[in-house]
Amino acid sequence: MHGIIEVRIRESGNIVLYDANNLEAKIGDYVIIDAERGQDYAQVICIPEAVPEEELVKKPLKKIVRIATPEDINQINENKKRTKDAFQMCLKKIQERKLDMKLIDAEYSFDGTKLIFYFTSEGRVDFRELVKDLAHIFKVRIELKQIGVRDEARMLGGFGHCGRPLCCASFLKGFDAVTIRMAKEQNLSLNPTKISGVCGRLMCCLSYEYENYKKYLKGLPREGEKINLPEGKGKVISVNALKRKVLVELEEGKHIEVDYNK
Repeated sequence: MHGIIEVRIRESGNIVLYDANNLEAKIGDYVIIDAERGQDYAQVICIPEAVPEEELVKKPLKKIVRIATPEDINQINENKKRTKDAFQMCLKKIQERKLDMKLIDAEYSFDGTKLIFYFTSEGRVDFRELVKDLAHIFKVRIELKQIGVRDEARMLGGFGHCGRPLCCASFLKGFDAVTIRMAKEQNLSLNPTKISGVCGRLMCCLSYEYENYKKYLKGLPREGEKINLPEGKGKVISVNALKRKVLVELEEGKHIEVDYNK
């Protein structure tokens, strides 16, 4: 199916597929879209050559309204400037009311009628009075959204252990479950500092090759398992899933490599 583009809503929103509506939108272009609550802006980040059919049947794709005009870009930039002042004011009010919350980001809706603040907190926060304060100051609809630490990392951005921009801030559409088992199956160090991202959670990339490792590990003995070989009994001391080879220590101390490709 042609004419499908992938956009990131606002600067740090979700990545969503949209129908290009027969418009020549290029990567990097800002576009105006129909969102949940009226019109919003987004940036084109990818023009996929093909889209899996299951992605298209989940929900009919919405069409972009237009490629952003110079006037639209001016409005977007003006909203960004206003957002900086709004962030500082909200931070001040949080401190005045001694609320246990960490303000992460703020943004105006495209039409400027809504101001959204994102925050993290270890528990529930009663921010009703804060909303009243902010609504009185800015004269727009105020929305406060509590987010998790993974969303915080996505919104703030940064670099991973690999030296590349965070996956969540560049191309991931959502957060899949990541477990310690994935690290074990790939024979990675279980040192938390080596397998955790900047968010403090297990790195999303642990899941990328997990299914392949499961396939390659099928039929191989586990590390520590005792096995019988023509050369005698031994204990598996290491497993190379990709090469499908295991290193075995025989009872007399000799090490031999067993190739499971044969």
